[in-house]
Amino acid sequence: MPLVEHLRELRRRLAVAVVTILAVTIAAGFFYEAIVDLATQPVLDAVGCSGTFTEITRGEDETCARIVLNGLIAPFSLALKVSLAAGLVVASPVWLYQLWAFVVPGLHRHERRYTVLFVAVGTPLFLAGAFVAYRTLPTMARVMLDFSPAEVDNQLPLDELLDLIVRMVVVFGVSFELPVVLVLLNLFGVVSGRRMLGWWRWMILAVTLFAAVATPSTDPLSMLVLAGPMWLMYAVATVVALLLDRRRSKAGTAGPSDDEAAPLDHAPEPVAAAGPVAAAGPVGTGGRG
Repeated sequence: MPLVEHLRELRRRLAVAVVTILAVTIAAGFFYEAIVDLATQPVLDAVGCSGTFTEITRGEDETCARIVLNGLIAPFSLALKVSLAAGLVVASPVWLYQLWAFVVPGLHRHERRYTVLFVAVGTPLFLAGAFVAYRTLPTMARVMLDFSPAEVDNQLPLDELLDLIVRMVVVFGVSFELPVVLVLLNLFGVVSGRRMLGWWRWMILAVTLFAAVATPSTDPLSMLVLAGPMWLMYAVATVVALLLDRRRSKAGTAGPSDDEAAPLDHAPEPVAAAGPVAAAGPVGTGGRG
């Protein structure tokens, strides 16, 4: 397609994605308190709160830390932020498909297969990381609040609490994408399985340091909850990369398949040594009698 047609295609797909996100965001605004309850309930349970977020903010539960909002427009800003985040998450299949549909015409067949593999495997891994973060939050909340001195009333700003939850979910989800990224790098020939195997000591150290920085709590349990699965997934990615390298080496030894072009050999062939050349006779002598 010419450039103008590409721009029109991009505009159309962006419009579909934006309209879908806005529609889901508006719908999520009607369930704002339910979404906040779902996000904060594990943390509230961990710090001794028996009621929901709505009951706590109305003063109906006096057994736990106080959940507060600072500022006159803070409730509206928080509702807008929560609704928009829910819209982006719920509408992700639509806008991801629009992005895929715009890019896929320019990809080769094997590149399309790799991107489909990334989406098919990466999405469950991201959701698994988000679930692990959601289950780790109560332990992190108990450890962090245990540092409070006696007779001190804890006030938890709700916007900061939600930002922390979102950061934990995103960090854990992205971290669980490590094996998919490594396998894709191996498929594109950037890194070999043997090299990944030689990196295992440094990767254990790097993953441990990353987990220590990424988790906001200081307890070793939260760090190990993130680092342990990443160690395991790196080992799995290394084994997969070694198997792929072995498969490619066998395919290279067997030669190209029936529908694959043979590689061109650009090496110059040796030229035979020059031999003697017979002398030609005089011109025009054969036609006279």
